[in-house]
Amino acid sequence: MSARTDLFESPDYFQLDTLLTEEQRMVRQAMRHYVIKEISPIIEDYAQRAEFPIQIVKQLGGLGCFGPTIPTQYGGGGLDYISYGLMMQELERGDSGVRSTASVQGSLVMYPIYAYGNEDQKKKFLPKLATGEWLGCFGLTEPNHGSDPSSMLTNIKDAGDHVILNGAKMWISNAPIAQVAVVWAKDESGDIIGLIVERGMAGFSTPTTHGKWSLRASATGELVFENVKVPKENILPLIKGLKGPLGCLSKARYGIAWGALGAAMDCYDTALRYSKERIQFGKPIGAFQLQQKKLAEMITEITKAQLMVWRLGVLMNEGVATPQQISMAKRNSCEMATQVARDARQILGGMGITGEFSIMRHMMNLESVITYEGTHDIHLLITGMDVTGFNAFK
Repeated sequence: MSARTDLFESPDYFQLDTLLTEEQRMVRQAMRHYVIKEISPIIEDYAQRAEFPIQIVKQLGGLGCFGPTIPTQYGGGGLDYISYGLMMQELERGDSGVRSTASVQGSLVMYPIYAYGNEDQKKKFLPKLATGEWLGCFGLTEPNHGSDPSSMLTNIKDAGDHVILNGAKMWISNAPIAQVAVVWAKDESGDIIGLIVERGMAGFSTPTTHGKWSLRASATGELVFENVKVPKENILPLIKGLKGPLGCLSKARYGIAWGALGAAMDCYDTALRYSKERIQFGKPIGAFQLQQKKLAEMITEITKAQLMVWRLGVLMNEGVATPQQISMAKRNSCEMATQVARDARQILGGMGITGEFSIMRHMMNLESVITYEGTHDIHLLITGMDVTGFNAFK
């Protein structure tokens, strides 16, 4: 319900707060306050209506949620990766769609422009994206090519001072309202290149995806390119090949590893509180063994995931985290959160399916989170290839 009171208390069974710096705790507290004040009171209503709360874009920009690890000279936050992770944890504790908006903007739009773009591109796009004046999206997945992006059909052809872009992308967060799209396409020699497509370019449209049962408070759409003229100065010059988009996905997957954990923490906290208040057979249901088993398993899995993402954050800060380590953390957090949400829903019984509580919304959202940025099965194969040396993708 829209007036639901947010009573969240963060679980910290292994005193992980003592591993955080004062700045990291301050960042987390600022985000937690924002979610309690601006997201929790409205998000159920927006999700029920399948509408994106457009006002949060400027709010997130003002809070520094867009590109928090990008240097301050380009409008970013200049923060470390644990602070970024904590931001994503708190945002997804509010709603996966809200975190998706921030993840896409920072990791999939601002990061490639910062890492693969030239100085002119950075100065033109990054400051406006950082404040939320512009919203961006990331075009990789296609209608017929999801887990296998190397088979993409979207392409560019040289036409002098510009290129002609044709193709389509699908399942694109922020697409219907984005001013900027970082799009991956094949050139005439078959190499994958990145280019910045801007709202208003002739032949570029972004139809909205309707009928979603998941991420209902997030704007999802397609990117359609019909002979779009893109100036050559919009091509990202410092990258070629699949490592371009995959480098962006590693940054986004890192944020998801923290974010899904936030959704799990919210479900656990809700179920724990309910178990102490709901009376059946003359006592709180939390006093029964089977409910305690569920809660004990939840807090154990949450604690394990907290330790994993914190350690991954340390490795990210040191610049030594591998894509495979990020992959493992993304898959683990998503699978854990999905199970925690399911068990929490059971503890709440019939109340668990109503909008009076956040659990069913988290459950539905997590079905997308466990699929996008690499499905559960794809991440298992990434780990499998890493430990065996055998490529099961081919």
